[in-house]
Amino acid sequence: MHEVGVVFHILDAIEEVLKENDLTRVGSVTLQIGEVSGIVPSYLDDVWGFACSKHDFMVEGAKLIQEPIHAVTYCEDCQRTYDTLEHGKTCPHCGSGNTYLLRGNEVLIKEIEAE
Repeated sequence: MHEVGVVFHILDAIEEVLKENDLTRVGSVTLQIGEVSGIVPSYLDDVWGFACSKHDFMVEGAKLIQEPIHAVTYCEDCQRTYDTLEHGKTCPHCGSGNTYLLRGNEVLIKEIEAE
């Protein structure tokens, strides 16, 4: 379960933001999570509460809000985009495998609500 490492990394980043901005407590954190990031949202929820209680008083009780990032792939041959989850690596428009992921594998801190 790599969600544990991801959550602790995010909490470290949040702690830095709090220190840089002289803030004392986090009310909520909004994460954007790509559909093909490998992160299981329910596991992230489970780990979040535990990690916050063990990490630092500044994040204890903070709410986690998750927003999905739709996975989109680009075909270099026909120069069109398509839904990655539905079609995988093969372009549904021209049948090419000369494709790459445009978005959908990232994990981003979108917003931190803090005092």
